[in-house]
Amino acid sequence: MLEWMVWTTPTALVFAGLALLLVVMAVWARLSPPVARRGFLRIETDRGDRLYIGLISAAVVLAGWIALTDLSMVLALACALAVAAVIGIWG
Repeated sequence: MLEWMVWTTPTALVFAGLALLLVVMAVWARLSPPVARRGFLRIETDRGDRLYIGLISAAVVLAGWIALTDLSMVLALACALAVAAVIGIWG
């Protein structure tokens, strides 16, 4: 199905997961409109803003991990998910 883009299965799964996440966030926003609040980021953010900032921060953590260390990417994924979760909950 995805041979035309020469995607690997993990790459396709990441993009499918992001698409699913966007659909879930859209449905959640429709059922319960987001409310802006201030967290430790010192700016008013709603759920979507924190999701976006969390995803970008997780990408920075993963890229930095690849650039700076040879440790396992499983640890990098755990750190990236932790950063995104902290921003999503308390950001």
